[in-house]
Amino acid sequence: MKNRIYLLTGTLCIIMQLAGSCSNFLEVEEKGKTTIPSFLSDPDGLNAGLVGAYNKMYAYYDNEYTKYPDVAGNMLSMKYVSAGADMLDQYNFTSDALQETGAVGYIWRKIYEALANVNNVIQYQPQVVSAYPNAKDMCQRILGEALFLRALCHFDLCRVYAQPYNYTSDASHLGVPVLLKTPGPDDNVSRESVKKVYLQILTDLEQATDCFKGIESSGIYYASLQAVNALYSRVYLYMEDWDNALKYAKLAIGTEQLSQGDTYLNMYQDLSTTGEAIFRLNGIDQSGKLKAFYDASCVPADTLFTLFDEGDIRLSLLKNKDGIAYCSKYYSLKQPDNQVNRDDPFVFRLSEMYMNAAEAAWHLEDYTAASGYIKSILERAVDTNYAVNTLSQYSDIKLIQLIEKERIKELCFEGHNFFDIIRWKQDLKREKNTNSSVEKIAYPSDYFVLPIPQVELNANTNMQPNPTVNN
Repeated sequence: MKNRIYLLTGTLCIIMQLAGSCSNFLEVEEKGKTTIPSFLSDPDGLNAGLVGAYNKMYAYYDNEYTKYPDVAGNMLSMKYVSAGADMLDQYNFTSDALQETGAVGYIWRKIYEALANVNNVIQYQPQVVSAYPNAKDMCQRILGEALFLRALCHFDLCRVYAQPYNYTSDASHLGVPVLLKTPGPDDNVSRESVKKVYLQILTDLEQATDCFKGIESSGIYYASLQAVNALYSRVYLYMEDWDNALKYAKLAIGTEQLSQGDTYLNMYQDLSTTGEAIFRLNGIDQSGKLKAFYDASCVPADTLFTLFDEGDIRLSLLKNKDGIAYCSKYYSLKQPDNQVNRDDPFVFRLSEMYMNAAEAAWHLEDYTAASGYIKSILERAVDTNYAVNTLSQYSDIKLIQLIEKERIKELCFEGHNFFDIIRWKQDLKREKNTNSSVEKIAYPSDYFVLPIPQVELNANTNMQPNPTVNN
């Protein structure tokens, strides 16, 4: 079975830097099977395997996966709409299952590559602990990080190839395959319900929490207990489990404060600035794809600018020095290693946790708490007077409108916009002068997910397609 589906062969390219480059992903099956057990047989190998998994996470976050929800959303305008433009089919909702070398195929393939690497680490970790009991703490940390990454992979796949959790009342609609180990050549896996996918995500996060107890964070480029709590909060937000979404947002926030002023801007412009980062991916020795994309292919849409008031610090990240629309969230002026093409995409930062907490508190009818979280965001954006005046314009019932507006402004171009629109069960509405062929799509829509890659469907008769987009 040479042309095995992506998720079956992904495990075999374990770690590019240390085990050699896989020149042809679909042609390394036998070599991978013989080298992986020996490669992951000691603590150093296990840690190296984890590094490989992080690199695979970076490969999909720094490209199509993070581009997709903003290109498919309503706050971005493509500069070029001629045939062959990067992400044009996602902009126009013309994605095709045959597009193996575009977002449809690459997102699926890259996430399952990352997932396969993570599962290898999880599979061999117990054997390493048994053989090297003195390295138990190190191996426990590695397991915690791997479990977090596995949860994140399944969550990300579900956001792209499945309708949101609240699409059906019981989340019984099709999700994605749940992979806890590498399938064999004759294992034709099928898609689980979204509910089952989320249950596995929560199970992995619970186990990761246990692994991280008593272990200090290794820094913002590594999974940590704070990152686990952040993912918990986001997952529960999508599930509309407001109590837990708020609980874990609070745990992720802890005693930390939002970054202010220059520190806030420097999170993007000076990559040595930690700021309010909870978890971001390390782009060292990489040529940042997001940086190149936002530099050449798209700009913030006019509809985004209409949401801002004068003096908002966030506008500095959406215009160039000449005041022209330009997303500079991936255009760092300083890099710790002087690699000018580097970008380090955020996965979680504190501001998102404030937004999660505000949205969850509002749904719990704790309007005072919801207002408090939004007030902190508004104060940082402009000042206290602005925050007080803005909040005074919204009744408790209408406060959710401000919460959604601030979430759009705060998290724009960080991979949230389209996913938020569909989990809010809103129609996609773009500016009247959009150069996309699509100005509006009513919710719900079969077009709100990408098609399952055709090569996957051809190789696995158990793999169910998505309606309409796979036709």
